[in-house]
Amino acid sequence: MSNPKKRILLIDADVYIYQAASAIEVAIEWEPGYWTWHCDSDAVKRRVLMMIDETMKKFKGTEYRLCLTDSEKNFRFDVLDTYKGNRKATKKPLVLKYIKQWLIDEHEALTRPRLEGDDILGIFATWDAIEGEKVIVSLDKDLKTIPGKYVRDLTGKIEVITPEVAEKYWFKQTLSGDVTDGYIGCPGIGLGTAEKIIEGGLKKVPYEHTLLRGDRKGEVEIRWKDEKCDNLWEVVVSRFEAAGLTEADALVQAQVARILHASDYDFKKKEHILWTPKQ
Repeated sequence: MSNPKKRILLIDADVYIYQAASAIEVAIEWEPGYWTWHCDSDAVKRRVLMMIDETMKKFKGTEYRLCLTDSEKNFRFDVLDTYKGNRKATKKPLVLKYIKQWLIDEHEALTRPRLEGDDILGIFATWDAIEGEKVIVSLDKDLKTIPGKYVRDLTGKIEVITPEVAEKYWFKQTLSGDVTDGYIGCPGIGLGTAEKIIEGGLKKVPYEHTLLRGDRKGEVEIRWKDEKCDNLWEVVVSRFEAAGLTEADALVQAQVARILHASDYDFKKKEHILWTPKQ
């Protein structure tokens, strides 16, 4: 039975490390035209610990779990080779890996092979084996795809994300894509349109239309109309099909957009389970 007095803050430590390392890192010009980057790793450590302490005080946590991305591999690359491809050329702070390892060695930070920190947050938040009230703390809006309690930053309030809201947010992302993360969603559908489609449960249905005038008079062509549908996966797939794509294309977008739940992870094998629609 869950302990109501126990509040576990599930912290997106990737963000804390990045912010702290970026703030401490400085460029030094040793002589005209000759610059190098420098970073005081001890100062980064102090700042990360300060950020954790502020978070614990702000949200009255009794425990915390620091969740980190595997720096070497990501299972989503096997699903879609363009995933986060646009970030490869971006300069990262000097001490990211060093500080990650320090948090793992000295502060029991959690990382798992081929998983992002977001996945670990999602798994722990939805895992019944962990007792107590769990709150995800992350700047990443994608965590709204995880049912449970969530807060985006220290100035915000704790939101309750229902399973229905979480599923809808995930399917909206599947349709609209995420340029930052390198997946495009369904062609021609932005976030605003995706929201109308998913909130309205608007499935595209093909029908035959006979042309009544012009050079093609009498020809029959396939057109699409909206119909209400309670099955949101069918809604998503219909939009890809109306764009000339397939359910397989929709599935790729859904799999990279989905942050893992506990049901998407094999705890014995320590492997992710790719989401597939229930038959």
